[in-house]
Amino acid sequence: MKSTLLIICVGILALGAIVVVRTVIHVPDTQQKVDSVTIELDEMLVAEHLSEAIQFATVSHQDPAQRDQQAFENFILWVATTYPELQSTLSLQRLNDTLLYKWQGSDAQLKPILVTGHYDVVPVIPGTEDKWLQSPFAGVIADGVIWGRGALDDKSGVVGILEATNYLVKQGYEPKRTIYLSLGHDEELGGPNGAALVAKTLKDENVQLAWSLDEGSFLFDKMFPGIDPLMASINVAEKGSVTLQIVAKSAGGHSSMPPRQTAVGILAAAITRLENNPVPGGLEGLSLQMFDTMSRYMPFIPRVYFANRWLFSGVLDDQLSEQGMTNAMLRTTTAPTMLSASVKVNVLPIEAIAVVNFRLHPRDSVESVIEHVKRVVESENVEVRVPEGSGRAASEVSDWNSPGFSQIADSLRQIYDGVVITPGLMIAGSDSRHYGKVADDAFRFNPFVVSAKDLTGFHGTNESIRVDNFAQGIRVYIQIIRNGSSG
Repeated sequence: MKSTLLIICVGILALGAIVVVRTVIHVPDTQQKVDSVTIELDEMLVAEHLSEAIQFATVSHQDPAQRDQQAFENFILWVATTYPELQSTLSLQRLNDTLLYKWQGSDAQLKPILVTGHYDVVPVIPGTEDKWLQSPFAGVIADGVIWGRGALDDKSGVVGILEATNYLVKQGYEPKRTIYLSLGHDEELGGPNGAALVAKTLKDENVQLAWSLDEGSFLFDKMFPGIDPLMASINVAEKGSVTLQIVAKSAGGHSSMPPRQTAVGILAAAITRLENNPVPGGLEGLSLQMFDTMSRYMPFIPRVYFANRWLFSGVLDDQLSEQGMTNAMLRTTTAPTMLSASVKVNVLPIEAIAVVNFRLHPRDSVESVIEHVKRVVESENVEVRVPEGSGRAASEVSDWNSPGFSQIADSLRQIYDGVVITPGLMIAGSDSRHYGKVADDAFRFNPFVVSAKDLTGFHGTNESIRVDNFAQGIRVYIQIIRNGSSG
């Protein structure tokens, strides 16, 4: 008995020692030193340019009849008059209202690069206008902050790219690798007449890009508990999407004589089953790489779990699945968004319908998600309907060990000393779904700092960016274009 207890104690001590040692050595990898770069900018001038851009209400409405075409024309004219040196150095193709610039490189044997953003914005939510601290299309600059729709998504990106390119043109920079700039006009509608046409144009001209850089993630400031340095997640893939209808059926009739379970009750039970049985996920591939990098900067206790996934994988997956953002990194997400049933309060519905949106992780396909949903909820009284054209696969996963990723990462390190860089997964969509078709690698990243308080500005209220933050992003764009086009 004593010997058995001794063996158990020794085993526990050995296990504890292994856990501690693995945690102690689970620290950041040694990075090759990158020298800082100093770039002088007139920060108030570039802020004023973003302010001017915000004042054009280039809104992408779901209803095309609401589109203000003149606002788009005025923005395009503003670009031409604000950046005359850029206009005289780069060639321009106008594809509908999307602007495709080309800066010819000196070595035609090198594959070009593409840097892109979109200048269309979402509408201001009706009824929230009085909740804005500054008018959403006034472009007010107050107390070092630029306010307005597009300040983060994505006129800051578009103006940042224009400012960076214009800076290099004025400096007499001559790229070795050809550079394309695409300024999209309909990203908020999926990019069918902008980015899609750019991709088709490049393909028709037999252009295959080394890499593209579109909007995506940001530099996160204390967004992840316990991580003090700025965290830059350069997204190398984006999720797909499929929207399904869950239809519950029952006999109709008068609400005064309901059956034991109505169509609404059947539907509620089906949705509950669906939420309780999410698409399987977990830490592997891209998700594993991202959390492995991030966790090395965490305090000791949370680092224990990541350093010893062989022991704590179940606990770790459960904990990460509890939070919306981290759960979305692990799996295809399930989101019931719309419900419909009876046409009148005293009429029992024959059908009750839930619309459920799934955002597809790269490990899953549209078909596999549909099969999962049918397996979970389909029965004699529940049908899964697949609306035509409702599915879009996740993107390919780009190579985070490629020269393009390294060039973007080094550009960040040259401006933001000590930044932590990791490949990431974009949980929303972008125009990269189109650009990626003509690029060896497609990356998604905006070089601006955001914190938790900024998140409500995206498609929400009080969208804004600090002047110094915007200027730093321009400096990163300058380095991305310079490093990416140097050879």
